[in-house]
Amino acid sequence: MAWNGEELDIEAYLARIGHEDEAKPDFDTLRALHRAHVASIPFENLEMMIGRPVPLDLGALQDKLVRRRRGGYCYEQNLLFAAALDRIGFAVTGLGARVRAGASSRRAVTHMLLNVEADGRQWHCDVGFGAEGLLEPILLADEGDVEQDVRQGEWRFGIVQEANGARVLRTEHADGWFDLYEYTLEERLPVDYVVMNHYTSTHPLSSFARRPVIQRAAPGVRRTLVGEHLTVTRPDGTSDERDLTARELGDVLDCQFGIGLSADDLAELIRAHYAGA
Repeated sequence: MAWNGEELDIEAYLARIGHEDEAKPDFDTLRALHRAHVASIPFENLEMMIGRPVPLDLGALQDKLVRRRRGGYCYEQNLLFAAALDRIGFAVTGLGARVRAGASSRRAVTHMLLNVEADGRQWHCDVGFGAEGLLEPILLADEGDVEQDVRQGEWRFGIVQEANGARVLRTEHADGWFDLYEYTLEERLPVDYVVMNHYTSTHPLSSFARRPVIQRAAPGVRRTLVGEHLTVTRPDGTSDERDLTARELGDVLDCQFGIGLSADDLAELIRAHYAGA
């Protein structure tokens, strides 16, 4: 699988995520890079909200997520991460998932995640799911394993293997386990993500094409802004929720999510989606 890692400015990427140690193809590096990427690059869909396409070529991803210090959603985040891992020397395989997250019916495969080999084992990596996503890699369960249960920061995650062979990533809520998405180990190619991205960024039924969604995961708190509704959730299940005014938006994006929009982009976002907030 070619992730075009040779085209990546690896020094700029490592500086963007604040990784100063040697980058080599072992698990310690993989874990450190995963945690640093999640901590540094937020989940967001603001380009399409401002009326722009979402290109997935590596040059565009480097410009947006690295040089302009913006965020992105799953394809952008995980394609950039895959290119960095490829450049360092990891073996990376793309995977696809059906998001559950409270869905009442089975959804299409529209989420990207990665299978990465390190220290002779395979690891489920995903830096692009948002606030409830993994902070670091989780070991891929072998066939026949029932589940895994791991703690990352203050959060618990697990993988359950179902009778049909699908694996389900879940996280613990205050009232019990919550399914995030299901996936298999079927390899997905970059062209598959181009098709998924087209639907996700343009189809009127796509949740990401209708309203702004900004999220950030951290070891002790999860932050989500959907439309004008801001939620800050803690591991004990308590949360703070409120609706933002348009006047507050720029400061919240900057201070709570690490997203600094230009004055023109912020004005367009407010005009299109927050004028009545």
